[in-house]
Amino acid sequence: MSAVPTNLKRTILFDAHHLAGAKLVDFGGWEMPVNYGSQIEEHVATRTNCGVFDVSHMAAVDVIGKDAKAFLEKVVANNVNKLKNNGQALYGCLLNDEAGVIDDLIVYRLDPNYRLVINAATAHTDLEWLNKQATGFQDVRLIPRRSDLTANQNPQGMIAVQGPKALELIKKAIPSLANAASELKNFHASCEETPFGEIMIARTGYTGEDGAELLVPLNHTVTVWNLLIAQGAQPAGLGARDTLRLEAGMNLYGQDMNDQTNPLDVGLSWTIDRSGDRNFIGKSALERKPQKFIFLGLILQDKGVLRAHQIVKSSKGEGEITSGTFSPSLQKSIALAKLPLATEIGETVKVVIRDKELNAVVVKPPFVRHGKALV
Repeated sequence: MSAVPTNLKRTILFDAHHLAGAKLVDFGGWEMPVNYGSQIEEHVATRTNCGVFDVSHMAAVDVIGKDAKAFLEKVVANNVNKLKNNGQALYGCLLNDEAGVIDDLIVYRLDPNYRLVINAATAHTDLEWLNKQATGFQDVRLIPRRSDLTANQNPQGMIAVQGPKALELIKKAIPSLANAASELKNFHASCEETPFGEIMIARTGYTGEDGAELLVPLNHTVTVWNLLIAQGAQPAGLGARDTLRLEAGMNLYGQDMNDQTNPLDVGLSWTIDRSGDRNFIGKSALERKPQKFIFLGLILQDKGVLRAHQIVKSSKGEGEITSGTFSPSLQKSIALAKLPLATEIGETVKVVIRDKELNAVVVKPPFVRHGKALV
């Protein structure tokens, strides 16, 4: 186990990670497993079978009260009115007054309330900001479910079960979730009674594979984790989670965007609904801040590894890589990058790596989905 600062937070599954021999690192103030021996094996297991990830450092927050929907219409740039039915989910962003991305999140409609799942490192600041905005509404309450943010409010752990065998494995490990696992549509969630209390199962993954996230009562999270592993799930850490999400063309907060980033520049225009007269926070700033970059993928043609902040040169101007890695699925180095607006898919650009200009081809993400190369 590698040395990490002693003041880090730990999830309920920390002892399980330690016993499994995980290499632990500081991730946004949390002591989390980066791998359990082989990041590549964990990546491949998720693409071909089933990987299980501790995501209990992320924060579920319930939004309750008669003004909950009006509140979310104001603070989420996507339109929660798209959630027509109980259990539907929506991906969106919280924007500041200058349209910078405070965080990206998922909103679930769980009648009569809503639930948000926000990022680990931003949870405290997100909650402060959300509570500040809530003062403008008569009846809105925010109830966090992460153990360090709540007092006697049913804290929960969170486990992501991902891969082509994930749903089958969930059914075997927790038979009371079998019907929901069989019937649940993509980007939907359901709260089910189980021997371990109420578990929310949600098909809103971050790997480009099938699967589900499970929000489990905190005192049963370790048991559920062990049941999943007993059925054949491969524990997987942050390293595999990052290569999987990058192959799937999914943004990472703090890497691909932050509170200084225009969401239009990082491929998030599809998450912003400016139709109608809904006046969400950041809307007016977006109208005076035009898009400057197009967000596309790169595949390196020469020997090397693409990394964040490397400069991309083309005949259309310069851009910058936001996330880069070596893709275990493609056996090539890949990246997401902000590129000049006129950049075209298929063209060759130069990436500056250690004072050398190496060739890369521009592609449209995702690179890999459901175990298949798409580029």
